[in-house]
Amino acid sequence: MPPVTPADVLAERRRLIMSGDADGFADLFTPDAVIEHPFMGPAAQLAGQDAIRENARQVMASPLRLEEFEVAQLHQTQDPEVVVVEMRSRWTMTTTGRSAAGTSIQVLRIRDGKIALFRDYVDSAALADVMGDVLSGGMSA
Repeated sequence: MPPVTPADVLAERRRLIMSGDADGFADLFTPDAVIEHPFMGPAAQLAGQDAIRENARQVMASPLRLEEFEVAQLHQTQDPEVVVVEMRSRWTMTTTGRSAAGTSIQVLRIRDGKIALFRDYVDSAALADVMGDVLSGGMSA
């Protein structure tokens, strides 16, 4: 069996997120993985697979619906474990009907087919505009 590539991991991440599989999404991470959202402030960090799982369950159960989620570009770095991803997404808040589209840059460290570090440089202003008060209760995956 050929090794799992970063593109494979990202495709599986997309499939799990779009299908609403919070547990499968969390299983893509190492037990000690970290998710960071640097533009959302110092508290916007999840540490450990259990915290990632709980947050993914909350976000996927929220009224925020991810309608589009695609890798626009995938860049390999000199470190074979690190990739930089340009993402495009579109979301709708089902309770208000408000929607927005945005882009983000994500930096991931993928080791042995599992995500060890995920930094999401998302347009938090666009996301906050759609989510309003829900954003303060949890982070997006």
